[in-house]
Amino acid sequence: MLKENDVKADVEKQGLLAKKASKKLGQLTTEQKNEALNIIADELETNYEKILESNKIDLEKGKEKGFEDAFMDRLALSKERIVNFADGLRQVAKLEDPTDKTISNWTLENGLNVEKVTVPLGVIGMIYEARPNVTVDATGLALKSGNSIILKGGSSAISSNSAIVDVIHSALEKTEIPVDAVQFIHSTNREATQALFTMNEYVDVLIPRGGGSLIKAVVNNATVPVLETGVGNCHLYIDKDADVKKALDIIVNAKTDRPAVCNAAETLIIHEKWLKENHKILNETLISRKINVHGDEKALEYFTDAVPAGEEDWANEYLDLAIAVKIVSNLDEALDHIEQYGTKHSEAIITENAETAKKFLDLVDASAVYHNASTRFTDGGALGFGAEIGISTQKLHARGPMGLPALTTVKFKMRGNGQIR
Repeated sequence: MLKENDVKADVEKQGLLAKKASKKLGQLTTEQKNEALNIIADELETNYEKILESNKIDLEKGKEKGFEDAFMDRLALSKERIVNFADGLRQVAKLEDPTDKTISNWTLENGLNVEKVTVPLGVIGMIYEARPNVTVDATGLALKSGNSIILKGGSSAISSNSAIVDVIHSALEKTEIPVDAVQFIHSTNREATQALFTMNEYVDVLIPRGGGSLIKAVVNNATVPVLETGVGNCHLYIDKDADVKKALDIIVNAKTDRPAVCNAAETLIIHEKWLKENHKILNETLISRKINVHGDEKALEYFTDAVPAGEEDWANEYLDLAIAVKIVSNLDEALDHIEQYGTKHSEAIITENAETAKKFLDLVDASAVYHNASTRFTDGGALGFGAEIGISTQKLHARGPMGLPALTTVKFKMRGNGQIR
């Protein structure tokens, strides 16, 4: 086993290599980057069996450790999922290059020309849990935006991630992008993560993606700037003027399509007038979809087999077929509940009242707000980004699903003819 100093030295070496590679990567053309992404996509599809064999190792270890179904769902790969990874890279290749774009240009009275342009961040440190898809998505977005990336996946997916990175490295050898532009920290020691937290000399930004405890650990311990992603305690508010069919369809999709993801609905807030008129069909729908209800005192009067909701239920990210149900008498009560328990991720209202919808969309403090649509659309791929590196719930630099533009910063280029001040 490597000593702490050895682990730190190894990670710092990877940081140095990534930094050097970022200089070359930043000089490549859009065509060269796109070609590389397409080659990586082809290699992933060609080598899917190798990746699945490694994924089996992680899944077997996960079963032995008794991981929950939601966790195992995020960890599991299939040929279809790998093909989707590859397709995501091809979509990213088709997107506009976010770098070297002139945001503004002006000339001062003294003749000095000022140009504000977009440039890569440099080196991105990506820290994530049992999500092998992040290895591909983050790499694709980083390379297209001209950034090197250092990947630190969770120990539960170490075999899967290692296999994916091996394929990526093999593909990069056929391109103009340096292999060193994609670094993967194989060590599962905590010291490796701590080293990444404090590599300000080499890493320009850290992006954590995973559960609340992981994100909190990165935010509280990192000296490198953090682009914070958030957990998703997402709410659906069924207004008194909600269309019944729309409401039922959206509830089912937002809760059951993929319960283990951060944009799935976790709390259902219902106007009491709507519930009195439609509780039978709603109850039947939830039972048919095997959705377990954790309800407040009023909800228990309407829902079969519901269990009392405690304080923890209002803040819980179930990531499973369970939902908390809160009954309110007006919109303001719904807004207050979301303000208290929401995670600023995604919030939705179902109503046919345009004025009510506008008030909800204007007042809810979240990175994504919806009127008559499922929260499941808070996703880079669904919104046309090709992929996403995470969903930011903070307000500085980037917010919401982060695609290519979020991985750039700006530079001011000044051109003169001898001006002095």
